[in-house]
Amino acid sequence: MKSVLTSFFLLLSFSLLGQTTLKLPQASPKAKITHTIGITEVTVAYSAPGVKNREVWGKLVPYGKLWRAGANEATTISFSTDVRILQENVPAGTYSLFVLPTDSSNWYVVLNKQLDLWGTDGYDQSKDLIRLPFSPKSAEFHETLKYSFNDVQPASARLVLNWEKKQLVIPIRVEVYAQTMNLIKDSLAVAKPSDWSVLAQAVNYVLQQNTDHELALEWIDKSISIEENFYNTWLKARLLAQKSEYDEALELNKKAQKLGKADEQTYKAYAQEIEDAAVLWREKRFQAN
Repeated sequence: MKSVLTSFFLLLSFSLLGQTTLKLPQASPKAKITHTIGITEVTVAYSAPGVKNREVWGKLVPYGKLWRAGANEATTISFSTDVRILQENVPAGTYSLFVLPTDSSNWYVVLNKQLDLWGTDGYDQSKDLIRLPFSPKSAEFHETLKYSFNDVQPASARLVLNWEKKQLVIPIRVEVYAQTMNLIKDSLAVAKPSDWSVLAQAVNYVLQQNTDHELALEWIDKSISIEENFYNTWLKARLLAQKSEYDEALELNKKAQKLGKADEQTYKAYAQEIEDAAVLWREKRFQAN
């Protein structure tokens, strides 16, 4: 009899292991939102609960208790580069995102180094990276919890959490120029010695920022030494004009127009800009004198 029962339970176990798990609708479906700020990719992964006629703040989400800022697994936030939240530096990486609502108008945002938590189970405060005070705002009713990115600028954005009639806004800032320059220098270090174009691309970026002219001049001189053409000559002219060195800038402008005749198909996209710059720089040279 014992061997029969053992065989039965073994058969039942194998039967259960072989069963198909159905994919069914979830009460709090998973969601993910990603946005790029400058060159920094920010991703929030969460499960989105609904209000479902429940009293949320102070009841479903109790005051004075850490909240997973979503449902099911702890919400996570990932940064591909270092960022700043308020005055705090946050290194690149992935963190669990929690909210501690102490009352209706005083909350804390917590980034914790622990991952793969189910809600707040196993949470260890000593692993907190930051814990910052925030004041939620009143907002239009949102049945389903939602994260979004608002007011996206070249170096900043606001991560917004909306649920029920509350809104939490978390400002994120990135050091775009410093990060981009580091990437540029890394790329230049491994570029082919014959690649004049990558140096020109780097100079064009610095031109747009109107800074680091001496470094940019080093790069453009190297680009020209590899292969002189209308484009890198034009870039050097622009660099000198930014430094108000209009005499040399105009000489290089004239040279760029001459070199452009050897590559008319590409040059025609820049011709008007180059010719207009020559007129403008002559006026500025005259005003300077």
